[in-house]
Amino acid sequence: MAAAAARPLVTVQFLDGDMATDGGSAANSVPLPDVIKAAIRPDIVTFVHGQISNNSRQPYAVSKKAGHQTSAESWGTGRAVSRIPRVPGGGTHRAGQGAFGNMCRGGRMFAPTKIWRRWHRRVNVTQKRHAIVSAIAASAVPSLVLARGHQIEQVPELPLVISDSAEGIEKTSGALKVLKQIGAIADVEKAKNSIAIRAGKGKMRNRRYISRKGPLVVYGSEGAKLVKAFRNIPGVDVAHVSRLNLLRLAPGGHLGRFIIWTKSAFEKLDEIYGTFDKPSEKKNGYVLPRTKMVNADLARIINSDEVQSVVKPIKKEVKRAPLKKNPLKNLNVMLKLNPYAKAAKRMALLAEAQRIKAKKEKLDKKRKQATKEEATASKSAGKAWYKTMISDSDYTEFDNFTKWLGVSQ
Repeated sequence: MAAAAARPLVTVQFLDGDMATDGGSAANSVPLPDVIKAAIRPDIVTFVHGQISNNSRQPYAVSKKAGHQTSAESWGTGRAVSRIPRVPGGGTHRAGQGAFGNMCRGGRMFAPTKIWRRWHRRVNVTQKRHAIVSAIAASAVPSLVLARGHQIEQVPELPLVISDSAEGIEKTSGALKVLKQIGAIADVEKAKNSIAIRAGKGKMRNRRYISRKGPLVVYGSEGAKLVKAFRNIPGVDVAHVSRLNLLRLAPGGHLGRFIIWTKSAFEKLDEIYGTFDKPSEKKNGYVLPRTKMVNADLARIINSDEVQSVVKPIKKEVKRAPLKKNPLKNLNVMLKLNPYAKAAKRMALLAEAQRIKAKKEKLDKKRKQATKEEATASKSAGKAWYKTMISDSDYTEFDNFTKWLGVSQ
């Protein structure tokens, strides 16, 4: 919803020469139409503006004969040149040059343009109406109007509504006087001073001068005289309230046109575009689009007392999942799973210690140097064993041989 919706009434700016009316301040104000409170949709405005602006294009195409006005033929193969068609004849630079192809000098363009291109676009009627409504709503937001470049610092308020006496102005001098009185002359001067010569070939095509846009004056009475008074002022456009055009409400597809309404035109907006509850009287079945959110300021909604009073408090204690430990590496975890593991491990350690002790004793015994008596006894036993082997392997005596073999006769 536009920011202007916070103000239910709009002051009517009276002009010099207006008669003072009875009724006090109530007679000097008009209720704010619902169209000013409608949702602002830049996406719809940009799309519809682009489609509508295509409908003013004129067909163009290159000549059907362009690039083919020569009797060029290919030389064929065998002459060590490409097979592109070549200009016949001799004696000039042109003879033998390639022709017809889009890569050739003087050839046709690739995919020559045709006049039967789809120049115009059909736009959905409801979509066009939504775009116009968005543009009207945006014109009541000072920040959007300023962002578009309009000089509205001296304007008393937006939307700017003036009395109906402005519709009777016949002279341009009177129109300038009105613009100066309501503080809009700065925007007109900006448009006047911005007139410049266009850069490019448009200078040759009846588009020689360019300028910025000034205010749009919207009137409500058919045949009003102010049309002739304002039409000669640079940058100023005039439109009837029942024939508002998106190309003028949002030039270039940019929202925020500075609009000056007459009182009669401003009062007809509810009749033309309807309200949020009642359909339009002029546009069959059209109802103003409702916004998804009445207040789009999410930060303000979240931080409001109503929301903060019911939300859950901040969780200051952070509960994290415990790290799963390996029982094969961590004894405490293993004892939780198997209380006997401690006794088993102690027994295993004791058994290991005994094995180490026994091995050490055995090695010490082997490495210990033998005494003289032990060495003599060992040497005698070795000699006795050797003699036994010698006698058992003597083949000269059959008896001993059979005895060694263990054979009985």
